[in-house]
Amino acid sequence: MTLIDRDNPQKLYLQLYEILRGKIESGDWAVDTQIPTEEDLCKTYEVSKATVRIAVSELARQGYLRRQQGKGTFVCKRVIPEGLSMFTSFKELMLEAGVSFSTKVLAQTVIMPVDDLDIKLDITEDKHIIYIKRLRLIDNEPILLQETYMPHHICPLPLEEDLENNSLLEILEKKCGVKITSVQDYIGITYLNEEEGRLLGLPVGSAALLLEQLFYSGKNKIKYTRSIKRPDRFKLFIELERK
Repeated sequence: MTLIDRDNPQKLYLQLYEILRGKIESGDWAVDTQIPTEEDLCKTYEVSKATVRIAVSELARQGYLRRQQGKGTFVCKRVIPEGLSMFTSFKELMLEAGVSFSTKVLAQTVIMPVDDLDIKLDITEDKHIIYIKRLRLIDNEPILLQETYMPHHICPLPLEEDLENNSLLEILEKKCGVKITSVQDYIGITYLNEEEGRLLGLPVGSAALLLEQLFYSGKNKIKYTRSIKRPDRFKLFIELERK
């Protein structure tokens, strides 16, 4: 059994997340089986309930686990339909064909990990993160608010580049030599806070489309993007083909 390494600089919940994910991906925990209770996981790995809750919540968010009220937490089936792949090169915005947009950069700086960014990017809490915040407009109307987070050590160049007129993905691939090989998309609903509402021109509390994306190069997480789109204009577009 893999145990928590307390000499490892990684946070305990990140180590536990990796251990539990390994059990699911290896088949040790079969699909539809119930995982151990929170108390059992605490005893087994000698960690707090807070550590267990964060690790389990992230696995649930990524589709590895599902919670059933009053019953427990169960392993999900995470299988991509065989033979399906992205049709073209990855795009930063998946808007309908023919839509022309402009970009306004609101932030382009370095921060330390906050919330669960160290888990999302598989980095330690002492690592710096590049933070980019952009507002996408169509005919000068704000359509989408996008926040991007990247480990600074992978490539610091985006801090110096013109991100209003250049693609971040192209900078990563052409100037940093980082090839994006896969993207995980999570689509949901969010409710706008005061700043988000002001930037998108909508009332506070309005419902909006939430798109979270994890970009990978091989097994390495390269960037995490959180996009909030107005629900009343244009559609998101994803195209797949069978090989």
